[in-house]
Amino acid sequence: MNIRQCELSDSKAICDIYNHYIEHTTITFEETPVSEQIISERINSYTQNYHWIVLENTESKIVGYAYAGKWAERSAYKNTVEITVYLHHKESGKGYGSVLYKELLSILTKSGYHAVIAAIALPNDASVKLQESFGFSKVSHFKQIGRKFDRWVDVGHWQVLLKDV
Repeated sequence: MNIRQCELSDSKAICDIYNHYIEHTTITFEETPVSEQIISERINSYTQNYHWIVLENTESKIVGYAYAGKWAERSAYKNTVEITVYLHHKESGKGYGSVLYKELLSILTKSGYHAVIAAIALPNDASVKLQESFGFSKVSHFKQIGRKFDRWVDVGHWQVLLKDV
């Protein structure tokens, strides 16, 4: 396994991972598959101020990625980030999400961030378990705020203070 900073050349692999979730799950509220160009633009934009990492397996294939981004627009939120992780759908359950989170939280701590938020479309027991294994606790629950695949979806927020990680 190898964790490294994301590069623009990773766009296709990330696109392939993410589009599965767009097309088959409510984990993301995007409804239309994204292009490599869109992913490249996101990588370029996010990595200007935040961190985006990828996990490669022993064959150097990207099997997951995680990144941090802006939590909210107002300047007083500058020490808070929102994070997310996506794994290739055939690679879940192997501990890769934990490996990515451990590295990303370490990077965020060293970068001086204070609070981390994770938004989870509910139900999603695996994601809740991942967040809570790193000390996140549930701080909000919004009912029926997204609609995908002709059904309403709840969203919860989990938070951790990096001094507690």
